Amino acid sequence: MIRCVIIDDEPLARELLADYLASFPDFELVGAFQDGFEGFKGISELKPELVFLDIEMPKINGFELLELLDEPPKVIFTTAYDTYAIRAFEQQAIDYLLKPFSLDRLRQALEKVSREMHEPYGLAAGLRAIGEERATRDYLQRVVVKAGNNIHILPIDAIAYFSAEGDYVKIVCDGKGYLKLGTMGYFEKVLNPNEFTRIHRSYLVNVSMISKIEPFQKENFLVYLKEGTHLPVSKTGMGKLRKALRI
Repeated sequence: MIRCVIIDDEPLARELLADYLASFPDFELVGAFQDGFEGFKGISELKPELVFLDIEMPKINGFELLELLDEPPKVIFTTAYDTYAIRAFEQQAIDYLLKPFSLDRLRQALEKVSREMHEPYGLAAGLRAIGEERATRDYLQRVVVKAGNNIHILPIDAIAYFSAEGDYVKIVCDGKGYLKLGTMGYFEKVLNPNEFTRIHRSYLVNVSMISKIEPFQKENFLVYLKEGTHLPVSKTGMGKLRKALRI
């Protein structure tokens, strides 16, 4: 028996999916939640093996919810939008169901879940599943960080810089630092390059926060931020910064 939860802000969508799941005795619905915050708490308490997850929801979206989980369950995204498909499979989703989907389409997804128990589905298979569809990646607009029992939602334009801290990335926003498990490479990929520049292997800076750039030791530079911090800029980073600032 595979324990499942549904997280979707549309009551009718939750009810329809619950009705569909009743046709599959190997899958047990143990909870249904109306937003990301409730879903996060439900997953933490119920420990399901599979979550049916909507993407666009109030408060925090489906992708942000997954980032908060230390050990996320297997995921089938359920959404009315096809633009998130590539990002969904990058999150190792087993399937991506476009609403409204049929009982037969759900059956196909659940068969993939059963196979996943023995053989990883993975990104490559997921990309094959969407065939020739193309999805446009939206740049990140906010970062959700868990700190103890608190969840902080940080607007991207309020973040001064990101710095590498071992297996974590420190996010500095309004003078406070927040640690999030991840890599600098990930954030460099999902942030707008016109707004954030990788000035050094350890630093990714919000160019709108820069107040001054000064030479420092041969071909290196220091960048000064409006909030008072100064950060090193490598030769490669300076090239990127010149391009971003058009100087």
